[in-house]
Amino acid sequence: MKTTVLAFVLVTALAAGAQDATPQQPQPAAPPAAGQQPAGQQSSAAAPEIKDPAEYNAYIGAIQQKDANAKVSALEAFLTQYPNSVMKTTALELLMATYQQTGNQAKVVETAKRVLTADPCNLRALALLSFLARQGVTSGQNPQQNLSDLTQYSGKGLECLQSGPKPPGVSDADYDKLKKQVGVIFSGGAGFAGLQNKDYAKAQTNLKAAVDAEPNDLQNVYPLAMAYLGANPPDTLNGLFYIARAASLAPAGPAQNQIQAYGEKVYKNYHGSDDGWTDYALPTAKTATAPPEDWGTKITKYVPPTPAQQAHDLVKDKTPDQIKQLSFGEWELVLSAGTPEDQDKVWNVIKNVPLQMEGNVIEVTSPTELHIAGSQDDIEQKRADITLTMSGPIPKLRMPKPDDTFDFEGTPASYTATPFMMMMSDGKLLKKAGTPAPKKPVHRRPTAHKATQ
Repeated sequence: MKTTVLAFVLVTALAAGAQDATPQQPQPAAPPAAGQQPAGQQSSAAAPEIKDPAEYNAYIGAIQQKDANAKVSALEAFLTQYPNSVMKTTALELLMATYQQTGNQAKVVETAKRVLTADPCNLRALALLSFLARQGVTSGQNPQQNLSDLTQYSGKGLECLQSGPKPPGVSDADYDKLKKQVGVIFSGGAGFAGLQNKDYAKAQTNLKAAVDAEPNDLQNVYPLAMAYLGANPPDTLNGLFYIARAASLAPAGPAQNQIQAYGEKVYKNYHGSDDGWTDYALPTAKTATAPPEDWGTKITKYVPPTPAQQAHDLVKDKTPDQIKQLSFGEWELVLSAGTPEDQDKVWNVIKNVPLQMEGNVIEVTSPTELHIAGSQDDIEQKRADITLTMSGPIPKLRMPKPDDTFDFEGTPASYTATPFMMMMSDGKLLKKAGTPAPKKPVHRRPTAHKATQ
């Protein structure tokens, strides 16, 4: 049952609960003597009992009002006249429900707080205050105060579920049913408050309890997914299941599309591709209410190759001519991170061979020496990876300036792997590259896959 529906069920049930708790007697004007049970009522030593005929008649007259506004007035009058009545809590609960019927939410909240003053562990009042506070947070109405209230009332509700006394005159079966109903509101509210406060451990624990109790409640399933995915580090496997579950529970339309698109993005970042998202993850989460045992084996985490693996893959099975066609950034990756065997495959192809290429000037150290960035990574970082020794002094009119992009020729003479630097000799400035511009260099390090939150 959705908690929005549950809240109204609880409110509606208040009237029935109050009526059930009403002391019944054959003649309203003559209440039973002390210790005597009213006719027709099950024996219960804890059941409330009104002894004063006037008080009894005032109570019966109030709860039997058919018009909601008239009932509000009668109940308020009864509580004013008999502030210490044994039926005070029950009357306040019924008043709270009646204010809800009139649509007066401010009075619902006020009366619920009066109930808690009389009975600090009143589950119905705590549930309604938790529900209304969460509703205020999600709708953006005074969110900070409502978040504080939600934290307070849902936390108190969870505490009272564990240690609060059973109300007098309520059967064990009815009390267990009530606790089950309000438990979803308390767990969901406490978990949602934890999520808003970035207390992800608290959010996960409480929202999981709410979802276990009501697996089809989207307003708890979706926050549970975010509690898993927002943690540091994220619990991506559980988060993926519940975001896929939320997509299956959301009504068709923009909201469902957004949830599904976000889930697919997280899935691709984690798994390395969207393979399995539509044919396994979504169908599984649609029918299962919790991650199945094989969830973690079917959805594996993508582990990017190491720079050495990338370097090996670049030169594996390539001919010398194919290696010569690689970009400078790809050569740099192999020469800086590859195994000695892979480094030799590249170096033996390009050493002492005049090369024409494009680069960015990082520094002009002298008329005969330039420091140049040749790979895309180093261009972006403004970091030199080539020391070009010119074949002669560069004329002033042709002298490049830092940040200039220019074409040049140079002959690889040596290199250092860490930090990478290639020394080129016989440098020449070119008006135009003698060969087609190399393709965009690859990064020297693998791009890390990060789940977008």
